[in-house]
Amino acid sequence: MVEQKSGAGPVAMPPLTVEQHREVTETAISFAAEPVGVTWTPAIVGGVPGLWADSDRGDPRRVLQYLHGGGYVAGSAASHRRLGGHLARAIGCRVFLVDYRLAPETPHPGPLDDSMAVYRALLDAGTHPECFAIGGDSAGGGLALCSLLRARDEGLSQPAAGFAFSPWTDLEVLGASITTNAGFDRLVTAIELKNLAGLFLAGANPRDPRAAPVHGDYRGICPLYFQVGGAEILMDDSLRVADLARQADVDVTVDVAPGMQHVFQLRAGRLAQADEAIGRIAGWLRPRIGPAPNE
Repeated sequence: MVEQKSGAGPVAMPPLTVEQHREVTETAISFAAEPVGVTWTPAIVGGVPGLWADSDRGDPRRVLQYLHGGGYVAGSAASHRRLGGHLARAIGCRVFLVDYRLAPETPHPGPLDDSMAVYRALLDAGTHPECFAIGGDSAGGGLALCSLLRARDEGLSQPAAGFAFSPWTDLEVLGASITTNAGFDRLVTAIELKNLAGLFLAGANPRDPRAAPVHGDYRGICPLYFQVGGAEILMDDSLRVADLARQADVDVTVDVAPGMQHVFQLRAGRLAQADEAIGRIAGWLRPRIGPAPNE
């Protein structure tokens, strides 16, 4: 949503249409610089399309499942492929960027079903849980957390680690930073989030932890890393889940980047703070997703 100034103060513009949101989100590919030494290969994993990002200095035994953002209605593996490439290079792993189905054509739980199909297929194909991680940004960050919760509930192995960049975890849009950071966030608004939530939920319960991981039970979940901008309205979506996970005895790291906007990591290669942030998540992940035992 865009706000325009007038003599009477800010005037809220209508939320973007689905088509506009998709058009805007696809421009995310241009935010990052092209990573060097990375190749992309289209693939289908567990019946779900996506892109493999492989770094020339990566270990193919290390695998990251990555879920793009876009409010559950937009974004793609292509829009986030450069970010995936920077992660593959920094971490030294393969990254599978998942092209999960989008709302409103496929509302909740469609995106989660697709994520879980990939999750199961990677494990079934021989990816060792101790070499496996899952992550995402914005809605994809929330989807990564939901995937961990569902994997635990279904008795699947937890990966070695999970992470989220600026995750959207509260579909009721109730975090304190929704208000306190409203004057600083240049990219996301509460009205836009509520509109996207309606399209994604299609009448489902906004407190279903399979859609809104701020309502999840984190007992038995793998170590988690949250990275969020200090100027964004979704900051508390990370902090609240981090608190819940700590209360469940999960190993949690929270990294708040002062003054940064929503998913600033998308500017990798062009913004020093983005490169530093990716370096920090890579430094956290590398020792957690080492070569599989006895290999």
